[in-house]
Amino acid sequence: MSYVDGFVLAVPKQNMDAYRDLASRAGRLWMEYGAIAFVECVGDDVPFGELTSFPRAVQAKDDEIVVFSWIVYRSREDRDAITAKVMADPRLQSDPASMPFDGKRMIYGGFTPIVEL
Repeated sequence: MSYVDGFVLAVPKQNMDAYRDLASRAGRLWMEYGAIAFVECVGDDVPFGELTSFPRAVQAKDDEIVVFSWIVYRSREDRDAITAKVMADPRLQSDPASMPFDGKRMIYGGFTPIVEL
């Protein structure tokens, strides 16, 4: 079985080009260091729910787009090693103030699949 990191975040519409650039650079690093897959998706059918929803979870504002992403690894051990390498890589280092989204509202976590088809 593999291991998956999942992410949900809100990106201001005017920052989507910058976010796409950041995600592309980051994805290339994750793949270079051994990730199996790196996927970034923008929401186009993510209704605002009455109690819970993707927009509510990340406190998305009217001018923001919900992004759902995941990275697949061979194992949890690979994930830990790959993520450490990516985070230490100077090609991904930037000023936190220049991030195209509010990282405080990002939801993320690691998951062990229970069904893989």
